[in-house]
Amino acid sequence: MILGVPARPGLRVMVASRPVDFRKGMDGLVALVAQALAADPFAGDVFIFRAKRADRLKLLLWDGTGLCLVTKRLEAGGFTWPPVQDGAVSLSPAQMRLLLAGMDWTQIAARTPAPARPSTQSENLRKFP
Repeated sequence: MILGVPARPGLRVMVASRPVDFRKGMDGLVALVAQALAADPFAGDVFIFRAKRADRLKLLLWDGTGLCLVTKRLEAGGFTWPPVQDGAVSLSPAQMRLLLAGMDWTQIAARTPAPARPSTQSENLRKFP
């Protein structure tokens, strides 16, 4: 679960690599998602933005009924951020949970779905008695 929203198959978590002006609110971040990241902010994906200071982040997501904007500031230390460059970095839901906890999410690899395995003849026979 991500802030009460269940993680669905195909969920994308995108971290904007460049720091953003943290005075931007919901509408400004929606425009940034659409223009700079070339993504649909209303598709149900999670978008994470960083401030110039490493201890702050904003998270934007559409929960199906409206936009949610979450701000977090760490009391000590800073978040682990990808190198500053144009575009975004994709995270797995597990990596996002580590990022939000203030932990180093780079220590685990993004999980890719296992390739589909063709069924064997014996498995087909078990499906149909």
